Amino acid sequence: MARYTCTFSVAIPLERLQESLVEILESCYLEIIYDTGEYMMAREFPDRAPFPKLVTVEVLIDRTTASDDQVRMNLVMKNEELPLHTNNHCRQMFDLLEKALVEYSQWELLDKVAG
Repeated sequence: MARYTCTFSVAIPLERLQESLVEILESCYLEIIYDTGEYMMAREFPDRAPFPKLVTVEVLIDRTTASDDQVRMNLVMKNEELPLHTNNHCRQMFDLLEKALVEYSQWELLDKVAG
C-alpha cells in the first residue's frame, strides 16, 4: 500500500478552513465523502485511474492548538497500489495536492513537514 503524509500549518481563520479545503480537494479531482469538522476524507473520482490506484485522502484538523488565525492539519494520502516505483500514481496525486495546498491564495503557509 502506498502512503504519503505531511503536516501543514496555515494562516487562516478556523471557520474558513473547511470551505478552503473542500475547494482545494475538488480542484485536485477528489470528492469529499466524510466531514466532521475535525476530520475530512476524500477519494479520487473512479474514472481517473484503475480501482487499486484510486487514492483516498484523510485530513485531520488540530482544533486543540488552533488559534484565531492559524491552524495545523495532518494529511495522509494512500491507495492499494504497491509503491514499486518512486513515481507511482499515489505519489503523483500527493504531489498535486501538496502543490495546491502550498500555492493556495486564500491562506499563508507557515510550516510544512513531510512525513
